Amino acid sequence: MAEPVISVSGLGKRYVIGHEARHDTFRDTLAHGAVGALRRLFRRTPTRTTEEFWALRDVSFEVNQGDVVGIIGRNGAGKSTLLKILSRITEPTTGSVRLRGRVASLLEVGTGFHPELSGRENIYLNGAILGMSRAEIARKFDEIVAFAEVERFLDTPVKHYSSGMYVRLAFAVAAHLEPEILIVDEVLAVGDTQFQQKCLGKMQHVARSSGRTVLFVSHNMAAVQQLCRHALLLRQGQLVAAGAPAAIVQSYFSDLSSVAAGAASWQWLNRSEHMDLLAAEALVGGQPTRHISSGQTLTLRLRYRCTDPARYPDGLHFTFVLFGAGQSLINVWSLAALGRAVPARRESVIECVIPHWPLRTMPVSVAVHISHRNQNLVNVGQALQFDSIDGDLHGHGIIPGPAESILSLAHIWKIDCA
Repeated sequence: MAEPVISVSGLGKRYVIGHEARHDTFRDTLAHGAVGALRRLFRRTPTRTTEEFWALRDVSFEVNQGDVVGIIGRNGAGKSTLLKILSRITEPTTGSVRLRGRVASLLEVGTGFHPELSGRENIYLNGAILGMSRAEIARKFDEIVAFAEVERFLDTPVKHYSSGMYVRLAFAVAAHLEPEILIVDEVLAVGDTQFQQKCLGKMQHVARSSGRTVLFVSHNMAAVQQLCRHALLLRQGQLVAAGAPAAIVQSYFSDLSSVAAGAASWQWLNRSEHMDLLAAEALVGGQPTRHISSGQTLTLRLRYRCTDPARYPDGLHFTFVLFGAGQSLINVWSLAALGRAVPARRESVIECVIPHWPLRTMPVSVAVHISHRNQNLVNVGQALQFDSIDGDLHGHGIIPGPAESILSLAHIWKIDCA
């Protein structure tokens, strides 16, 4: 069995955080300055308290050659600390890391660049840092420049580059100088959509065609599912799950939605004294959820109470309006689907099923309306919130890449139709 190219065992990183009292008012500032002078005079130092913070604790995993591994988790979960240790930027407090092969890292905008040097000079500098010979760098030089699209500014000091130009050139160098291990942090989010797609394609090519290993940190769950073969989930510095990207992404969203929004946070726009909305939830596979992938079946369920059903002899109409990307995207109306009103009940549960969920990656909020004839009885502006993410819409294991489109519609292609 082949030896892993990355072996992490019991990894931990501890920081010591110092605390000292601060004085905010002008009088306190003057007093603090005087006290400081006296302390210096008598060689006394202010009292400080410290506490330990573990950015990582007991993290262990292995990565084989040619694997593309996504690392996900909430902000502060320890993702960037892990990559800095793997990139040899910082030392671990506990545990060990074994790397087989050269490592190229793209962790922050401009990392490894000298601002006074030109783009051309920084390409050779980065290559030398990676252990490449001048001949190896020269062989890849034209390909790097073409990918980065910085030909016009190649001899300009990089301190004059925009953040987007920095990232284009830095990624081009890291990906083209043939490291055995490529580590990429969320820095790609600085680039535009077209550049992100270009980088994802390059990382796929790097891994599949040459057997090199890629570690990829991102909050773009669609990109993680499209690019990665395996995924790791970090929570508060600990590795809590590892496995197939789809399952790990679901666990990630479960973390985000562990505390569901309650009725107290509803945005009531209208409320009848005889009609009350008791609960609203989104379900996938019969289970409440705060995220859904395109192609899945979404059920919107609400429970209401009516104190006097006889007041509404013509029945009730129910409407869900789904908002995303700053606009109303989907409107579903019970009268249009059923062709009739829904009889009023003292207490009842109503469900609307949306097969083949069509929205791409974005947060979604849902407004709920209950009406009788043309009279609004209940109007809640934000009864539900959940996250939509790109999914395997057609069931072939293919996740669409990042794009500016809002919808991902189920569709059929016919070949040789002449």
